Amino acid sequence: MQAGDPVVGAPMAVAGAQSRSEDEEPLGVKDVKRTATQAFGSGVPKRRSSSRSIKRKKFDDELVESSLVKSSSRVKGPPVIEPVRCSGSEPSSSEKKKVTKSGTALTPPLTMVMNPAPITKRVKKSKQPLHITKDLGRWKPTDDLLLINAVLQTTDLTSVHLGVKFSCRFTLREIKERWYSLLYDPVISKLAWQAMRQLHPEAIAAIQSKALFSQAEEALLAKIGSTSQPKLDVFQELLSKHPCVFHPSRSPKSLLVHWQLLKQYYLLDDQSVQPLPKGDQVLNFSDAEQMVDDVKLNESRDEVLEHELMISDRHQKREIRQLEQELPRWQVLVDSITGMSMPDFDNQTLAALRGRMVRYLMRSREITLGRATKDKPIDVDLSLEGPAWKISRKQGIIKLKNNGDFFIANEGRRPIYIDGRPVLSGNKWKLNNNSVVEIAGLRFVFLINLELISLIKAEAAKMTQQ
Repeated sequence: MQAGDPVVGAPMAVAGAQSRSEDEEPLGVKDVKRTATQAFGSGVPKRRSSSRSIKRKKFDDELVESSLVKSSSRVKGPPVIEPVRCSGSEPSSSEKKKVTKSGTALTPPLTMVMNPAPITKRVKKSKQPLHITKDLGRWKPTDDLLLINAVLQTTDLTSVHLGVKFSCRFTLREIKERWYSLLYDPVISKLAWQAMRQLHPEAIAAIQSKALFSQAEEALLAKIGSTSQPKLDVFQELLSKHPCVFHPSRSPKSLLVHWQLLKQYYLLDDQSVQPLPKGDQVLNFSDAEQMVDDVKLNESRDEVLEHELMISDRHQKREIRQLEQELPRWQVLVDSITGMSMPDFDNQTLAALRGRMVRYLMRSREITLGRATKDKPIDVDLSLEGPAWKISRKQGIIKLKNNGDFFIANEGRRPIYIDGRPVLSGNKWKLNNNSVVEIAGLRFVFLINLELISLIKAEAAKMTQQ
């Protein structure tokens, strides 16, 4: 061996020193130390390293390698030890032989690489059925405790449904289903039992104090006479004599209250229900009140008050008659101011259609109403009264029949209102004296020459007789 090869000589010296203690140490530990001395020679100085990673930007290949190392470090399993060569030196052939020999027993660790162990999949627990949680959400532990106490007292689910006040309203069918599930369904009964055990003792005592009275308890209470006025000592004596009959939560005051209820409804032993009266009408509170009112009304009236009322009634009737007599005078005054008085008709005017601005005279048996244009003239141009852009060119026709009746026929698209009643397109309506005709916001009063119309009716009657 040459002097220029310090790396090989040093390991040989170290190997000689290690061979002296082979008898004292186990075989695996010896091989680990031998390979460690071969890897770290005396020529390579030791470095101080920190376990904290340097914060710097990583390249793509470094990101992939770091992710692999992290995933491998998370997996638990037996460590596999691999030797790592130091940079700057290569092992000789003698070192390779020593490494292969010691590798058969145990490979020395320098860099710990964790092989992924077989991952055991977590098995999710199956959820409980939905109907169980839904049922438990409606039925509270207080309701279950009330149900159990009431059934133990009465042994009748119908009386439980009528007498127990739960947190919400349950039907008789729901109460039966809940009771049977508490008896025969192990899952629901176990959950209900656990929930009831978590209740506060005060809440349990309050629920037990509301327990229904059993038939045996009521039988003992009914023996106390209705005429007597028992005190709390009597009921305390009952509790002491019959501890097995009464519920543990019973107190003398609760027994007194229930005894008063039994007395009120005639349920005591010495009480009997009163028979109904044999008459046709049963006397009750409302009938008695009506009888009292009738008696008061049948009393003698105050003559002075009746006289004053009669005098005031006469005065009011007299004022009403005076107003009725003055009404025509006021009507003439209003007509003269507003211009709504009857016009002076001549012998040729059958009727008049008077608006706010213009008055149209009807001198023929048939006239047309509408909006006049250059191409199509019309008898009554409604545009002279006001804005008539919504009125059709031929809005309607007013016609006088032989019997002296006036009719208006709607020929336009918009309705015509006669005294507030709409006349649609294609329909007709009878016009009376002082009828109000409204067309697209324009109002007119239809006035009839009654004298001329009466003459026309007379001539028509003569013609029919001939």
